[in-house]
Amino acid sequence: MAIKILLLIVFFAVMIGIGIYSRKNATNVNDFVLGGRGVGPWLTAFAFGTSYFSSVVFVGYAGQFGWKYGLASTWIGLGNAFIGSLLAWLVLGRRTRIMTQKLDAKTMPEFFGKRYDSKALRIAGSAIAFVFLVPYTASIYNGLSRLFGMAFDIDYKVCIVVMALLTGVYVIVGGYMATALNDFIQGIIMLIGICAVIAAVLNGQGGFLNAIKELSVISADDVAVPALQGGQGLLASFFGPDPVNLLGVVILTSLGTWGLPQMVHKFYAIKDEKAVKTGTVVSTFFAIIISGGCYFLGGFGRLFDNPAIYNADGSVAYDSIVPQMLSTLPDILIGIVIVLVLSASMSTLSSLVLTSSSTLTLDFLKESVAKNMDDKKQLIVMRVLVAVFIIVSVVLALNPPTFIAQLMGISWGALAGAFLAPFMYGLYSKKISKAAVWASYIVGVGLTVSNMFIGFIKSPINAGAAAMLAGLVVVPLVSAVTPKLDKEFTDEIFTCYDETVTVHKTHSLEE
Repeated sequence: MAIKILLLIVFFAVMIGIGIYSRKNATNVNDFVLGGRGVGPWLTAFAFGTSYFSSVVFVGYAGQFGWKYGLASTWIGLGNAFIGSLLAWLVLGRRTRIMTQKLDAKTMPEFFGKRYDSKALRIAGSAIAFVFLVPYTASIYNGLSRLFGMAFDIDYKVCIVVMALLTGVYVIVGGYMATALNDFIQGIIMLIGICAVIAAVLNGQGGFLNAIKELSVISADDVAVPALQGGQGLLASFFGPDPVNLLGVVILTSLGTWGLPQMVHKFYAIKDEKAVKTGTVVSTFFAIIISGGCYFLGGFGRLFDNPAIYNADGSVAYDSIVPQMLSTLPDILIGIVIVLVLSASMSTLSSLVLTSSSTLTLDFLKESVAKNMDDKKQLIVMRVLVAVFIIVSVVLALNPPTFIAQLMGISWGALAGAFLAPFMYGLYSKKISKAAVWASYIVGVGLTVSNMFIGFIKSPINAGAAAMLAGLVVVPLVSAVTPKLDKEFTDEIFTCYDETVTVHKTHSLEE
């Protein structure tokens, strides 16, 4: 117990210290929200990765999808790495940095407002971000409850309040730079922790080969599609017992990052070309280890099948699977796991509350209520709203109603379904119309929310994936039949890609 408490004290002290150290880099709106667009490659890469993976992935998703798909759930982690990280950086990274600087856009709704010349799009985008980011913020606490109960036998409510308070302090004091520095440290902890945990869990099962052997004799009848029912060994197979639904999970959790405001926001703050290239490699490597490791670990969850992971009605309590896997580890490793999950949770929480407060201040209040708000007042309002968002998320996490629990599960689908297509196409094409962006908003939010109540797509995850793919089709189709933006207006925006820069021969062979 002393080891676990000491690790937590050191962890919290470092987080607060970094917040105080970073306060000099949060004296105006640009610095507070974007770190002055001067964040280096390693900080940007780790900020992207740690915001991507929270306790929801480590405890909830790894347990749930590992139980359903076995070792094939590792494909989700690889999809996160190569689609959600590598491709996201290659397709969006550089162009996002260039165009958002040209437009002087600090948030995703502000990008929509300025790129498509529409104040209404900006305000509507802000409303969508607010509605679906708040329950997502509340959800990240859930992964901590059983772990803290296992490790410390203390009230879950105390854990939530302490974590929220500490995160709030360093975000309010240090802004984006504090979150980036803390994300870097938290990312290193996550890398070390996941490797140690996987090694310890497999060792406890007699080693890697024996664990696979034991997994291969378990039937997956309860999760398999009819065509694959009755076959042993599917949980240790290449594509698992349910490849179709597995693909839906890969699409939602990988392609989703392309349209999430708190993820794309990291590209706004990139410092230079080196940061883009290094960040692409580092964030991909980080995702392979963290996400791939989490889902790989979860794939062995059925080896820990016992009454402790079932609800009273006999259903599987997915959030209990990973804690049960970890319960027999040595105290030092449990302490590392606690810090690992805290790191994952606090990094995501800080990113979400900073994104929420900045978009509500800059895109809603300043555009509709307090139009004459100066830089100093904006900074004060954002700091107040960080505190408000954290308080709201704590209240929701302490007393989560069923509706909120459902809403949090589809928040990725709604946000990415609404934002992904118009954002990505807007970086590349001059032909995207204002009506197409409205259509994407309606399809993304409408499909996921209506599915919540009607249930025409059985899996909420598949519904979210469908919303994203639908946006990618709807936006170009609507743009083809609706009026385009003024040609001079769009040409002026796209001049940002035509500026000439001088580079060394090592980067270009042009004479």
